[in-house]
Amino acid sequence: MKHLMVDIETMGTAPGSPILTIGAVFFEPSTGELGPQFYQVATLRSEMDNGAVPDADTIMWWLQQSEEARKALSSNPRNINEVLLALSSFALSTSTARNIQLWGNGANFDNVLLRDAYRRAQLPPFWNFWNDRDVRTIVELGRQLGCDPKRDMPFVGDQHNALDDAVHQAKYVSAIWQKLVPTTSD
Repeated sequence: MKHLMVDIETMGTAPGSPILTIGAVFFEPSTGELGPQFYQVATLRSEMDNGAVPDADTIMWWLQQSEEARKALSSNPRNINEVLLALSSFALSTSTARNIQLWGNGANFDNVLLRDAYRRAQLPPFWNFWNDRDVRTIVELGRQLGCDPKRDMPFVGDQHNALDDAVHQAKYVSAIWQKLVPTTSD
């Protein structure tokens, strides 16, 4: 598999914001098959030590989220550098940097903040910038076709849990992909 859906939970919305959790799942959009999954929690302190700056509005937003979502932010946290290395190892154990197509929710969010975290940690990202993929763009294409599984597909798990969000996103991207790229039955 070469498609990797990533979701991050952060303490801000701009590059330089601390990443607290990373969830990722390999998937095949033409079939909807899900592959290996990744989930780890980073300490806020390690992100701040790398120069990340939290945003007060995002902190206040987190305080209003479910108890399950807030608990996930502190469950077995590790240093962000270790988390990033583990994510790279996970990704490269399934595909190659040349092939990985990294999907994030928004052209200026998940992938951009994740790449910035690698920069702050002085680590090379595991994917090539030309393989960035945008969930929001494919959702808009689906809506133009009258297909909106993002809205219509039931969510399984806890919202704002990075892995549950990544799995949900992979499922609805696959549903839209299959509308956009019909398979042939030869």
